[in-house]
Parts: sequence; C-alpha cells; structure tokens
Amino acid sequence: MAYVLFVIAIIWFLLMYKGYGGFIARLFKLNNKNVTPAHTMEDGVDYVPTNRWVLWGHHYTSIAGTGPIVGPAIAVIWGWLPALLWITLGTVFAGAVHDFSALVISMRNEGYSIGEITGKIIGPRAKVLFFFVIFFELWIVIAIFAMIMGILFNMYPSSVFPVWMEIPIAVMLSYMVFKKGKNLHTWSWWALALMYITVAIGVLIPITIPGAHALQIWIVIMMIYIYFASTLPVQTLLQPRDYINAHELLVAMGLVTLGGLVALFRAPTHLSFVAPVINLHPEGAPPMWPILFVTIACGAISGFHSLVGSGTSSKQIDKETDSQLVGYGGMIAEGMLAMIVLLAVAAGFGARSTSVSAGVAVWSEHYAAWATAAGLGAKIGAFVTGAVNMMSYVFGQSKYMIGLMITIMGVFVVSFAGTSLDTATRAQRYVFQEWGKDLKWGWMENKWIATFLAVFTAYLLTLASPGGKGALVLWPLFGTVNQLLAGLVLLATTIYLIRKKLPSYVAAIPMVFMVIMTAWAMVVNIKSFAATQNILLLVIGIVVFILMVWLVIEGIIAIGNARAGKGEKEAKELG
Repeated sequence: MAYVLFVIAIIWFLLMYKGYGGFIARLFKLNNKNVTPAHTMEDGVDYVPTNRWVLWGHHYTSIAGTGPIVGPAIAVIWGWLPALLWITLGTVFAGAVHDFSALVISMRNEGYSIGEITGKIIGPRAKVLFFFVIFFELWIVIAIFAMIMGILFNMYPSSVFPVWMEIPIAVMLSYMVFKKGKNLHTWSWWALALMYITVAIGVLIPITIPGAHALQIWIVIMMIYIYFASTLPVQTLLQPRDYINAHELLVAMGLVTLGGLVALFRAPTHLSFVAPVINLHPEGAPPMWPILFVTIACGAISGFHSLVGSGTSSKQIDKETDSQLVGYGGMIAEGMLAMIVLLAVAAGFGARSTSVSAGVAVWSEHYAAWATAAGLGAKIGAFVTGAVNMMSYVFGQSKYMIGLMITIMGVFVVSFAGTSLDTATRAQRYVFQEWGKDLKWGWMENKWIATFLAVFTAYLLTLASPGGKGALVLWPLFGTVNQLLAGLVLLATTIYLIRKKLPSYVAAIPMVFMVIMTAWAMVVNIKSFAATQNILLLVIGIVVFILMVWLVIEGIIAIGNARAGKGEKEAKELG
C-alpha cells in the first residue's frame, strides 16, 4: 500500500504540473516577446541568460536543501496520512503558486527581490518590515546551514571527499560547456559519472577532523567557501554544480524507487507502513494543528523559496515561458522528494525487519517521543536508514555496499545543503545591496562588502552559543518566520493580481490559510517560550507576531485601495 500511494502521488504531481501549473502560467500571461532582465541587464555575474534545464537544476537544488528531508522525517510522528495530504495538496495549490509567483513578479521588475518589490505593491512601510523578516530569515539560514554542513560531515565522513571534489568537477563542466561550447547533456552525464567515482573513493577514504572543535573548524571553512562561491559568476560554479546536484536527485530518486519496487515483488509485506495512519498525541509533541504546517515547509510551501526565486533565479530566466518549469516545476520536484522521504521514514525505515510488527517496533522506538525524533541527526538518520533499507533490496547488504549506499545518500543530502547555503548567502548579499541603494550608501552596494556583511553577521550568530551552535538559539523561531514570509509573499501576489485585474483567488486562498496557520503556530510558540521562561525567544516571537499583524493590516489596506481603483500609478510601474 505504501508504494502504491507513493506512485499515485508522483502521478498526481506530474498531472498537476501540466494542469494547474499550465493554468497559472496562462493567468500570468507569459510571453516570450517580453525581454527578461537576464538579457536587458546581463552582466556575466548575476544576470545571465540560462538554459531552462540548467536553471531548473539550480533553482530546485537551492530551494530544497535539507528542508524536504527533515520536515517529513519529523512530521511523520503525527502519522503518515496528515503528512501525505499536506505534501500533495500544499505543494500544488500553495507552494508551487508561491514560488512561481515570486519568480515571475521579480522577473518583470528587473530581478529585484520580493522585499524590494513589496514597496511598490503594498507600500514603503511594508517594504521596511518585509526586509526585516527577510534579513532575519536569511541570517538564520546561513548560520544554520553552515552548522548543518559541519554536522553532516561528522555524521558521514565518507561524503567529505566527493562533496569537495564536486567543486572542480563543476568548474570543469562550466569550462567545457560555456567556454568550449561542448554539448551540455553529454558533459553533464560525464560529470555525474566522475562524481560517483569520487563517491566510491569516499567510502574507502573517509575524512574526519579530529578533536572536540571539529564542528567549529567546519563552520569556518564553510564561511570562507561561501564568501568566494557566492561572488563568482553564476555560470562558473553555481549553475554547473547545481545541475550535477539535480542529476544526483534523479539518481537518488531512481535508486530508492527501484529499491521499493524490487521490495514490493520480493517481499511485499516488508514495505508496509510501519508508521501509524494518524497519531494525534505523540509524547511531548506540540499539537499537530497548526505545528504540522510549519514543520513540513520546503516539502509543501516555504517562504525561503521566494528569496531564491526573486534572488537568483529571476536574474537568469532566458524566456518568460521557462518560468513554469523553473518556478512551478521546481516546487513539484520538491514535493516528489518529500514523498520519497515520507516513503522512506514511514515504510522503508522498518523494511528490513523480519515482519511488519517488528518494523512497527523499530519505528516506534525511534519515534517514541518528540524529544527522540526531533534532533537533526535523528531526522537525517531516519531518512538515510529508510532509503538504504529500500536500496539494499537491489544492491545487497555487504559491508561495502551498505557503506556505498549510505555515502550516496549522504552526499545527496550534503550537496543540497551546500547549494542552499551558497544561494542564501547570495540572496543576503542582494538584501544588503538593496539596502545600500535605498539608503544611498554606495559602499554597501559593493558586492564584496555586501557579501562580507552577509557572511560575517551569520558567523557572529554561530558564536552565540558554545561549539558553533549559536543558530540553534533562534532556530525554534525559524519555522514560523519562514511560513510567515510565505504567507506575506502570497499576500503581495494577491495584491499584484488585483492591481493587474487578474483572478486573485489562486494566491488569496492559500494566503489566508498560511497566515492563519502561522499566526496560530506563533501563539503556540509564544506560550511555550513564556512557560519555559525563555525571555529572548519570547521577546523576539512577540516582535515577529506584531510585525505579521502590521503587515497583514498594510496588505488589507492595499487590497481595499486596489479594489477601489486607487494606485493606478503603482500598477503601471509594476512589470
């Protein structure tokens, strides 16, 4: 049953990409006669016309990171059915609409970030508030992903060699395709084959940093790396590396899917659900409503995606019609990944047990309580274990093959985290540059200074707690801030569509749902912070809640003005 539902979900995503995605594309009136910023503002660094499949690879791997892995891997504690419904419905009707809209609106406004554009759509006060939310989110993202990279390297030392070797492989792919004019598809598959050779080597030569300060050392290394990586021309490293990562996704999805299919025929009961259908009251867990909707973020809808779409991807769109594949299609692919994770943790996690009841026992022990299942290691570990269990039906259970499969999945996870880290840094640089432009501080518009500010402020956050885990201090707020941003982007999209005299319900309905769920989750969190006397998070949580209410009021006023026909000048200025 688990595998059948997984296949049905994949078919659903493919059909809705053509159906609902095509409808949204027609609603926005995509027209290839309109010249995109990648051409009108081409600079060879950030604004670069890009093959739509290469850009899809960049966009998808940037928005994914570890989000669609850790979200479903923890949300399954409430049962597989709520997670399944939110992933399949949220991806199609909320997340993909959100991502696609942010990409198109930015593309039609010179590639500016959604925060900058909000000033035109809602008003100057809203722009300031929006920038605060965006900076806060990216500040946490950069710090937390640098930490996650270090943790993952410690968890999977066999992934260190292949992950770092991906850099010269990507640069080689860039040289052969962009400098020598070689065939993209041929050389990308050669690059992928070379990548998997390094994976096989990584199993034999795991690399570790000894001592108690390994995580801090990795964080410093990652900070130095992202400073230079995020300032390079996109076609030098970002595009080719992300295109390779997109191929890694296809391989990982193919291997897990194949493993599940073989398991289905060889031992049908081994791939049964071991997670409960619904589990409303897990020990120590917050209420499923509304916390489920901020736990599964990237696998259904995530505000971070709008920062990628309006930060890097909108500057690389070659033709307007490419937006459907990149924006809507990128989110559909993420929904598919979330479904693979759900299959792995809800069924694959117990797949190698001697019976279904034994598999249930294994799952129940791991997910016995919120505290045992909520840590990063537990989340990633549950997915990798479930995926390897399924893949082992194809490759066997020898020590080397198990190590190889673990490395394949480890490299897959770490590579995605690295991509999100690079893109988040680039997006934060744009935030500082746009601040500099608005404040008329020319020095802040310099990309080297703006990048330094993005990296240095994030590094300071990592120092807020011993061991380089400072970002964890603010991490409990990230889920609600991230989903708040998603709701606000949908609010801005709703007003944009009204001003353009286009049907706004496609954005308005998911916007209302997300604002209600986020506000509810914030109240739950604020009560929790008060009960535990966590003054820092309590104060920040209240401030963020006030910002949300303020922005919603600004949005309601803007909607009223738009419906009354006011703001015609602003509407004309919008692309």
